[in-house]
Amino acid sequence: MSDMNPDQVRDAVRDHYGKVAEADAPGCAPGCCGGGAGSSLKLGYSEEDLARVPTGADLGLGCGNPQAIADLRPGETVVDLGSGAGFDCFLAANRVGPTGKVIGVDMTPSMISKARGNAQQAGIEGIEFRLGEIEHLPVADAAADVILSNCVINLVPDKKAAFRESFRVLKPGGRLAISDVVMIAPLPEALQAQVAALTGCVSGASSVDELRRFLTEAGFTGVSVDVKPGSREFIRDWIPGSGSEEFIASAAIQATKPAPEDSAATKEQECCGPSCCS
Repeated sequence: MSDMNPDQVRDAVRDHYGKVAEADAPGCAPGCCGGGAGSSLKLGYSEEDLARVPTGADLGLGCGNPQAIADLRPGETVVDLGSGAGFDCFLAANRVGPTGKVIGVDMTPSMISKARGNAQQAGIEGIEFRLGEIEHLPVADAAADVILSNCVINLVPDKKAAFRESFRVLKPGGRLAISDVVMIAPLPEALQAQVAALTGCVSGASSVDELRRFLTEAGFTGVSVDVKPGSREFIRDWIPGSGSEEFIASAAIQATKPAPEDSAATKEQECCGPSCCS
């Protein structure tokens, strides 16, 4: 929403998803990023995935399946941005195994409490949940092999800072695997003015070109934004009657933090003058 400052945006998002976390019954009212509990099958997850996570972890708060593009491997360290009740963290922990590590970061205290409770109840180790904002990640430099996120970056007021922090946290050669929404047509002013459109992952969406620019400016290479036209089938349920599916779509977003050898190779390719070529 154009008339809200960054702190007001964060407060609105934190309040909305705090209520989702504290609800007695699983689910999500209109105005959430997702269709609520049980909707994850529409987002690309399998019945097997749902069976692997603790009860209460799947809130259906997403717009795709970042696990499908992450290529997670045993022993890797994974950071999940906007980890919610821990759904993607638990799936990632299963893939990286006992030698790996998963860190979930969320700015909503009740979501962190819910995720920690889910992990404790299920006896899952090698996973931790930290309270923090994506623009200021509570994670050390070069700590992660992979960063995941599912329909959360659009909620962040300063997306450039979010991608700079992601770049900082990734190891050289580390991978970014994100499912998020992108703007495919200009939003009407009436939709931009709704708080539900903000918390519902509509009005905060960036265009494909903006996302590519933000990622490139942060230092990432191999940037890919793959828009999913079929996502309109579930996006129309987020804010019924708003027509939001005409303006945003889900996308699979991938990028890589260059390794030192990659940077050297790129510099060698770009350098062709007598002063720098042997």
